Amino acid sequence: MREHGADVGLAFDGDADRCFVVDERGEPVSPSAVTALVAEREIARARADGETEPVVVHNLIASRSVPETIAAAGGRAVRTRVGHSFIKGVMADERAVFGGEHSAHYYFRDFWFADTGMLAAMHVLAALGEQPGTLSGLVARYGRYTESGEINSTVDDAAARTAAVRARFETDGVVADELDGLTLTKDGADGLEWWLSVRPSNTEPLLRLNVEGADPETMARVRDEALTVIRG
Repeated sequence: MREHGADVGLAFDGDADRCFVVDERGEPVSPSAVTALVAEREIARARADGETEPVVVHNLIASRSVPETIAAAGGRAVRTRVGHSFIKGVMADERAVFGGEHSAHYYFRDFWFADTGMLAAMHVLAALGEQPGTLSGLVARYGRYTESGEINSTVDDAAARTAAVRARFETDGVVADELDGLTLTKDGADGLEWWLSVRPSNTEPLLRLNVEGADPETMARVRDEALTVIRG
């Protein structure tokens, strides 16, 4: 990217159902930011066609900025478990206009509720071309929070480690849910303070941790404390 002075980079997997985006600095754009950007555009298109509250689906490890963006755009966010089969089922049940996963899978109602990286890439290119700024500037407003990314730890007993994380973090003001593993969320007077998700792998002795915080310091504190519990 930097060598050629490119404005945007696009990387697809072998069957092009995933699309990863790189900005003009050579930095990866979070799939959550891509989800929020495309959601805004698909909601606007659906509302222009007469839909009052278009549905957008996102999985539970997407950034908090995703449902916030969906609501601000006049849509309804539906949160799902992580994984192709789950999100595709919810997409069809809800007749959702769009869906995004943090793994860079993007699903479209107009593509049979299936995932295609190509349509997501077209949205990114269109959005970039409609304004004079850089890609990093365009997506900056979707990066309100700090994400840890997914961190895998090998554990002997995923259930016991998950219970230990819950015991450490579930205090007053922390909300727990078990949609997919365990998610703990703490909101403050000014909005999100942090959330964390721990999910066991279905195929390996791994526990997957994702953390998001209101700022880098909060995210790092929660991430490090959770890893101490998981790996201790």
